[in-house]
Amino acid sequence: MMKGGFEVVHATLDMIQPHREPLWDFASVGFPTTSVAAAAVSSIPRQNLENRCINLERNELSDWVEQVTKKLIDDLPAQNTDTDDHHSSTLQAPADIPMVCEDSFPPSLLGDFRPRKTVTSSDFDELQWSNINGGNDRGLSRLDEQGLSLITLLLECAVAISIDNLGEAHRMLLELTQMASPYALSCAERVVAYFAKAMSSRVINSWLGICSPLINYKTVHCAFQAFNNVSPFIKFAHFTSNQAILEAFHRRDRVHIIDLDIMQGLQWPALFHILATRMEGPPHVTMTGMGSSMELLTETGKQLSNFAKRLGMSFEFHPIAKKFGEIDITTVRLRRGETLAIHWLQHSLYDATGPDWKTMRLMEQLGPRIITLVEQDLSHGGSFLDRFVGSLHYYSTMFDSLGAYLAADDPNRHRIEHCLLYREINNILAIGGPARSGEDKMKQWRSELAARNSFVQVPMSSNSMAQAQLILNMFPPAHGYRLVQGDGTLRLGWKDTSLFTASAWTSHISR
Repeated sequence: MMKGGFEVVHATLDMIQPHREPLWDFASVGFPTTSVAAAAVSSIPRQNLENRCINLERNELSDWVEQVTKKLIDDLPAQNTDTDDHHSSTLQAPADIPMVCEDSFPPSLLGDFRPRKTVTSSDFDELQWSNINGGNDRGLSRLDEQGLSLITLLLECAVAISIDNLGEAHRMLLELTQMASPYALSCAERVVAYFAKAMSSRVINSWLGICSPLINYKTVHCAFQAFNNVSPFIKFAHFTSNQAILEAFHRRDRVHIIDLDIMQGLQWPALFHILATRMEGPPHVTMTGMGSSMELLTETGKQLSNFAKRLGMSFEFHPIAKKFGEIDITTVRLRRGETLAIHWLQHSLYDATGPDWKTMRLMEQLGPRIITLVEQDLSHGGSFLDRFVGSLHYYSTMFDSLGAYLAADDPNRHRIEHCLLYREINNILAIGGPARSGEDKMKQWRSELAARNSFVQVPMSSNSMAQAQLILNMFPPAHGYRLVQGDGTLRLGWKDTSLFTASAWTSHISR
């Protein structure tokens, strides 16, 4: 299995390097030399110093956001101080080492809290202009005064919304939308622009009632592909999951994969290639693709079928234009003798799976041999202010990571920020999170899986770790991506903040 694990990566480096060719241009799938990885690194955009975000040495925006929100939490008496549901969002590692292995993480600074008073700009003056970095002035010195003022006003607005002072919130939002631009050079200003837009939707929804925005799935999928091309996060999710699935399918002749939100099926050609070249021969592969658009599902199935045919692999594709939590076990065409894998790359773009309790129940009924789960290290539960604080820190880090090497006027950067990150921010703040039905969403799925007798965790293997590290090697260490292994999971983050966690699980009744 060690050999097969590395073949997954080497056979598909030409697919995962940053590129601008059409998605399904797989005219030549081979085993490229190591020069491919070097080409991938050299193709990463560079730009002049003045076009970068202000923060180069460390993620100053997200660091400052964490400090100022901690100040807010400390100033407001907590109603619920239980932080068991809040997994660590901090990657603890030496600054000069891009990958470490640890078994435990310190608790996050950001927990559940409720406001008891209206916060004004004077409450943040000390944080704005004093040294919050333990005597080191270099952190805030390069953040411009306007960016600090904008974030302070955004925090005041969030508190106003949380106590239903919508008139005052509306006044501040008018000011924010006039001052902040999503095209600015400053990451702080771009973050504020998108958060202000989402919070404006929240205020309107509060006045008019909750509404669900229309989703252009083609636009979302194109932006998702652009994100995959310029950062390691999606590649990390795909290749670590593929490795776990490959190991679960060892010596299995008939396999079935259920992708809970397949989109364009970006990750599956890599797995198909290694399955087709197994020493024991390729298995018969059945794939069930879940999604919201039958048209897009059909196109994805056609592309995957054509790719499998070129590999000489027996393949079936079954599209289901429904959410996993809205179907029953009879909808899934699971045959006797098939080894089942369920894959779920979670996101906050929209509610992809429906009610969580129904999704969990169906997983228990299906009894998969492997569940691969990639979660955002971001909680969707709690009050508006809970979600605001967590998402502001999380997405400040995401904007920092993009701004670290993509120019402010890079079209892919704007596409990712506008079509992906803003949509997630809006869904969390304005809509109330992925659940639009009002049903509770599980804050952390791996904790829920661990708490049930139906599932047991499968530690991510050394092969998965090797693949994740190989992907990170495609990006210069100066870009700040960090990989941590611990508690049977793999976490990928930027600087000291964990952003995505991959884990694997098996059912006690799996075949």
